[in-house]
Amino acid sequence: MGWITSNAGTLLSGLVNIGIILVIAFVARFVVGRLIKQLVKRIVSSHQKLSQAKTRAATVVTKAVTENNADRVERQSQRANTIGSVLGSVASFVIFGVAFMMILSEFGINLGPVLASAGVLGLAIGFGAQSLVQDFLSGLFMMTEDQFGVGDVVDVGDAVGTVEAMTMRVTKIRDLDGGLWHVRNGEIMRVCNMNQDWANAVVEVPLDYSVDVGEAKRVTEEALGEFANDPTVHSQILDKPDISGVVGIGNGAVTLRIIIKTRPGAQWATGRTAREYLKRGFDRAGIQVAHPVLPLNGTGATKQG
Repeated sequence: MGWITSNAGTLLSGLVNIGIILVIAFVARFVVGRLIKQLVKRIVSSHQKLSQAKTRAATVVTKAVTENNADRVERQSQRANTIGSVLGSVASFVIFGVAFMMILSEFGINLGPVLASAGVLGLAIGFGAQSLVQDFLSGLFMMTEDQFGVGDVVDVGDAVGTVEAMTMRVTKIRDLDGGLWHVRNGEIMRVCNMNQDWANAVVEVPLDYSVDVGEAKRVTEEALGEFANDPTVHSQILDKPDISGVVGIGNGAVTLRIIIKTRPGAQWATGRTAREYLKRGFDRAGIQVAHPVLPLNGTGATKQG
C-alpha cells in the first residue's frame, strides 16, 4: 500500500496516457476506415464510368448497358467490400501495432531490443515471403482494375475456364473438363476475359468448291434472318449478323465467315444456334458442305470399290 501511495501519481499519469493512446488509436482507425471506403468507392466508380464510356465508344447498343447495369452494380459493390476489408485489416494492424508499442513504453519496457528483433524477423519474413507479397499485390490490382471477377470465362495461360472464386492470393478456375485450377495471382502475366462489354460469335462454314458464292450468301442471309428473329437468342444479339465473306479456299472448300456481336458470355450458345439455322437453310437450298479431298494414290489414298 505504501508503494501504491507513493507512486499513485505515476500510475494515474500512466493510465491516463494509456487511455489517450487507445482513444487516439480507435479514432485514427475510424477515420482511416472511412477514408479507405471513400477511396475504394471512387476508384471502383471511376473504372465503371471508364468501362461504360468505352462500351459506348465501341457503338454497342444501349440495351446491353441497361440489362447489365444491375450485375455491374453488384459486382462493383463486391469488389469495393473486398478491397476495403483488406486495406482496413492492414490499417488496423499498423495503427494498433504502433499503439501497442507506445503502451509498452508507458510500462517502462525498453523498446530497443524489441524493435531490433522485430526488424530482423521482418527482414527474414520478407525474404521468405516475396512470392506471397507479389500474389497479394497482384490480387489487389486485379480487383481494383476489374480485370475479371467470379463468373467470368478467362484465359490465363495454362488454365482456361470459369472463375469460381477469387482471393487476394489465388484465383480458382474451373475448366471445361471440370478440373479446378488454383492459380497464384502473382503468376498471372496476362488475362483474356471473354465476359466483358461484348463478344463475337464467329461461325465459319466450309462449303463445297462448286457452290455459287453469291447464292450461298443469299441463303446465309435468309437463314440468319430467321435466326435473329428466334426469341431464345434475340435478346442476346447486339447487332445485325455480318457476313464477312470468303476467308479461305483450299482442299476442295470455300470457307464463309459470319460474325455475330452478342452480349458477353452468350457467344457460344449463340454460335451453336446460328449453325443450326445455317444447316437447315443449306439443306433446303441444296447447298453442299465441303468434304475433305483425299489422294487416289500413295499414303492415305482412298480405296475404290
